[in-house]
Amino acid sequence: MDYKVLMIDDDKVIAQSTAEYFNMFDLKTAFVTSYEEAVAFLEKNTVSLLLLDINLGDKSGFDLCKQVRENYDMPILFVSARTSDDDVLIALNIGGDDYIKKPYTLSILLAKVKTILSRYEKAASAASTAPASKSISYSLSDGITLDTNTHKLKVNGEAVSLKDMEYKLLLYLLENRGRVVTKDELLKNVWDDEFTGEGTIAVHIRHLREKIEKDPKEPLVIKTIWGVGYILDA
Repeated sequence: MDYKVLMIDDDKVIAQSTAEYFNMFDLKTAFVTSYEEAVAFLEKNTVSLLLLDINLGDKSGFDLCKQVRENYDMPILFVSARTSDDDVLIALNIGGDDYIKKPYTLSILLAKVKTILSRYEKAASAASTAPASKSISYSLSDGITLDTNTHKLKVNGEAVSLKDMEYKLLLYLLENRGRVVTKDELLKNVWDDEFTGEGTIAVHIRHLREKIEKDPKEPLVIKTIWGVGYILDA
């Protein structure tokens, strides 16, 4: 069966109430309460988005995220009462698309999920229907180019894969190179999501730097303008 959302949380009350609320608004949602149930559910059903808790009894949502990323391509939103910066960074670094802290408001969570689903569905539709277009190759710096047709970076002749949001972020910076792009502008024009936090931007910027900078800790291509945003030098 096809589901828009799968809620994975070892707290059955939270999982069930969230799923029931989403279903009230015609967002077909199921829930499971363990790592094993989640794996089995994904093998038998098609799911568009995961809401994933970190604590799953004696198992970890982090481990489940890694396993899902090996086999499926879908947005994964961590939902957890754990609020440390380390947990947030781990969640985003292993493939999570966002991190939502408990307790959350169901209406806001629903709005966020709908926004992310809409963005992914539009991207998939555009990719399947877009006519072949002439590839444009942007030069970031010596030996580093971005191809708009393949969405691939080339670093000294070697192809480097980019995740969808990494590509969109880098392309936006390239199209606006030479000027400071604010964090609010990136949230509006790249993420199209008012609920995404600045920490998500910072993690994606760091991933890009790891792929294109000689020394990611001393970036020369994508520079931070503290308190404002980022600039890709002309």
